Amino acid sequence: MKFLKPTLVLTILSVVIFSFSATSYADDVTDYMNEALQYYKDGQYSDAVDSLNFAEQLIQQKKSTGLEAFLPGPLKGWTAEAATSQAASSAMLGGGITAERSYSKGDSSIQIQIMADSPMLQGVLMMMSNPMFATADGGKMERIGKQKAIIKFNPSTKEGDIQIVVANRFLVSIEGNGITNKNLKDYAKAIDYKKMSTLP
Repeated sequence: MKFLKPTLVLTILSVVIFSFSATSYADDVTDYMNEALQYYKDGQYSDAVDSLNFAEQLIQQKKSTGLEAFLPGPLKGWTAEAATSQAASSAMLGGGITAERSYSKGDSSIQIQIMADSPMLQGVLMMMSNPMFATADGGKMERIGKQKAIIKFNPSTKEGDIQIVVANRFLVSIEGNGITNKNLKDYAKAIDYKKMSTLP
């Protein structure tokens, strides 16, 4: 394995920090990046890595807050809890960000989760590229608008879920209990996938 030369690492850190500062993005993120740069100059490499990981975590948190906007409001007759989001650094579970919201109507409940940069994405992409995998445990390949979707629904237990991959970057998961297949699809159709695909 080839390692970057110290001077190259120092240059990369300097460029990144300058870019953030030039766009008036001075906040906790740049503070931790500057701290990492100073630790690096002092030869405290473990502390430098810790500071960079923390900066990454803060950036992921900002991204996850943006995902919350794509969780739809409750459909007619339903109520919804406040949307929540969380982020994991690349050092934890491979990274990724998640936003989710729960909806209810009497004994019926639905949860929508949007994940970005998640390690789980590759598995769903594999299933979508091979219908045999998608249908192995009762799933069906369908379209929600222009999006390919894997839909599973058990009418006897009134449980089901829909998995949708957006722009090969986002995994949308819709799960329900005590619901109809139409309930699941209606919530799936309420998400703006086109706008989501344009996220940076």
